[in-house]
Amino acid sequence: MSVAATLPEPVNWQSDAMKARRKARYAADRRLQAYGMIAIFFALGFLAILVGTLTASGYKAFVQTKASVQLDLSGADIDADNLMDANWRGIVRNGLLGQLDGAAELSRQDQREYFNLFTSSAPYIVRDMVIRNPALLEGEAVYDIPLSDPLDQLAKGEIDRDLPESRRRVSDVQIGFYDRLDERGIISQPFNWGLFTNADSRFPELAGLKGAISGSFWALLVCFLISFPVGIAAAIYLEEFAPKNRLTDVIEININNLAAVPSVVFGLLGLAVFLGWFGLPRSAPLVGGMVLSLMTLPTIIIVTRAALKSVPSAIREAALGIGASKHEAILHHNLPLAMPTILTGTIIGLAQALGETAPLLLIGMNAFITSDPGGVMEASTALPTQIYIWADSPERGFVARTSAAILVLLGFLVLMNTAAILLRNRFERRW
Repeated sequence: MSVAATLPEPVNWQSDAMKARRKARYAADRRLQAYGMIAIFFALGFLAILVGTLTASGYKAFVQTKASVQLDLSGADIDADNLMDANWRGIVRNGLLGQLDGAAELSRQDQREYFNLFTSSAPYIVRDMVIRNPALLEGEAVYDIPLSDPLDQLAKGEIDRDLPESRRRVSDVQIGFYDRLDERGIISQPFNWGLFTNADSRFPELAGLKGAISGSFWALLVCFLISFPVGIAAAIYLEEFAPKNRLTDVIEININNLAAVPSVVFGLLGLAVFLGWFGLPRSAPLVGGMVLSLMTLPTIIIVTRAALKSVPSAIREAALGIGASKHEAILHHNLPLAMPTILTGTIIGLAQALGETAPLLLIGMNAFITSDPGGVMEASTALPTQIYIWADSPERGFVARTSAAILVLLGFLVLMNTAAILLRNRFERRW
């Protein structure tokens, strides 16, 4: 039998069968690309729907209806050395009546209706402005007084003034007073800086996110200070020094499992250990940060170990070859090269912790706090729990503020993830 007889027949790449096979493969490639593009399209579409819905319902919270009221405090009975004891309620009410023509002819009922146009905290707003700037006592000045929530909703078109009076929260008399003030040009809708500079309040027109933002900052600071060094140290030990035996295998398996444990479990752990055993204060950012650090530790450990593995072994070998000890090779060479990836994973872990609600609810960070915390031991809320509180409120004004708070939270998450991407692109080395 000849050698030529044993060789396979040459393939005819231009045959009809091969052309059909190539056509089928190319079609499969195009279908796979189309499926991927359709999946991306659906993901972006749902994201656009989410952001669009939140924006449509929350953009009105970024403006606040106010009345620019002129008050002359030079003739008021106010002791400059004892501002807190002045009759601010009577002073402000007299000033508000002065903005309305024919106010002297109003009945007591109509006066009450008129005063209800403005937030009930108007006297305290004026008082605080005077305390910050005592020069206001010397003459006339303009004070921006927020309108009450029903009138704010009326000005923003959320209340239909054509409905019968019994079916809306504002009376016909109040609508008449509002129109008269609007005709005078003292009604405006500036940007609502109070959404960021005010703490929480029972009144929607005064409620803000300052306390929640401060609480989230302190909690994330505690979380970072605990999870970052502990996570890196644990990862270095497990990756470089720990003996490979059954115990370390169990530890590694549990670390991987902890990364997938629901956050409510960590909240229950914090409730039992930090509040129950250690007796730490409830609602404190210290406890919140410690609970969040338990959540982020597995992520940081896993990311750090992966980053250390990605550094070429030649770096360690070169350091050891010139006389460096093992820990010097790790701390002075491997760890600095892996740090960009570690920082990226840490920021992503902190971003995830920022949006967690369940563990913070279990440790009490959903209390009604009317001032921002001055430290990690003071009672506070956080952005997710503040959203939860507002979403549970029956006041209509909190509907828009809930959506606005979600947009603020999403903004912080986008900034943190953007920072992670920039750090990775700026410092990452490719081998």
